[in-house]
Amino acid sequence: MKVKKAVIPAAGLGTRMLPASKSMPKEMLTIVDKPAIQYIVEEIVRAGIEDILIITSRGKSNIEDHFDRSLELEASLLESGKDEEYSSVIKIANMASIHYIRQKETLGLGHAVLQAKTFAAGQPIAVLYGDDVVIGDNPAIGQLCEAYEKYGKGIAGIKRVPMEMLSKYSSLKIEGIAENHYNVTDMIEKPAPGQEFSNYSILGRCVLPPSIFDMLENTPRGAGGEIQLTDAMRVLATTHGMIGVEYEGVRYDMGSKLGYMKANVEMALQHPEIGVEFSEYLREIAADIY
Repeated sequence: MKVKKAVIPAAGLGTRMLPASKSMPKEMLTIVDKPAIQYIVEEIVRAGIEDILIITSRGKSNIEDHFDRSLELEASLLESGKDEEYSSVIKIANMASIHYIRQKETLGLGHAVLQAKTFAAGQPIAVLYGDDVVIGDNPAIGQLCEAYEKYGKGIAGIKRVPMEMLSKYSSLKIEGIAENHYNVTDMIEKPAPGQEFSNYSILGRCVLPPSIFDMLENTPRGAGGEIQLTDAMRVLATTHGMIGVEYEGVRYDMGSKLGYMKANVEMALQHPEIGVEFSEYLREIAADIY
């Protein structure tokens, strides 16, 4: 079945990005001149999906504002002859059909995804974590959707994680089946030392079958007292099987100050307006550092 719907859970409090995230959702923090969540929406659209649900929470209405029309701004840009800027803001509002629902209680990623049950309407969903921006020529979620259509199973987007950092992520039990495709037979969320299956973890992307919602409804609270999506995916993997795709692209953890700064520096170097000058600036200050 072709994947036609995507979900972005963006309801988290963003405590790792305080104090910036106190009044600004971390998903709206900019990478150079675009908010992080716009990169995620653009990835979805590039993969051929135009029906998107963003799961928000109290205090995040400016996410909706960003993807809406802004008639006053548009009129001002036209009057000022700023045609390029006008086109860019119009494009944002017309990229896709974007819907919103509030997660009234922040009870974990699994609980957030469960809010998408009605939206999914019995179809598979692509899930893109609001913390994770993935940059690459081939959209990461598109790679996972292709695998779903090939295997007909839930797909996890996976990457290697340093062993000392696995306690912050998940650990997967995997068996190789193709160049970058793996059978996933078990997994654990935030493993304690000695509980790890491997140093492969689910990072920011997955495609889930409709059955995931029944599993989530029967998932007890796990790590952190939250309903963990990984716990439901473990049931999926052990009962129906899952596929792990080690996707192409560079992932930036936008819930981390270091990840946020890496994204800004690396994307600034590629930016058509400032890339050359910014590169020269980095060379200048690098001389002082070393």
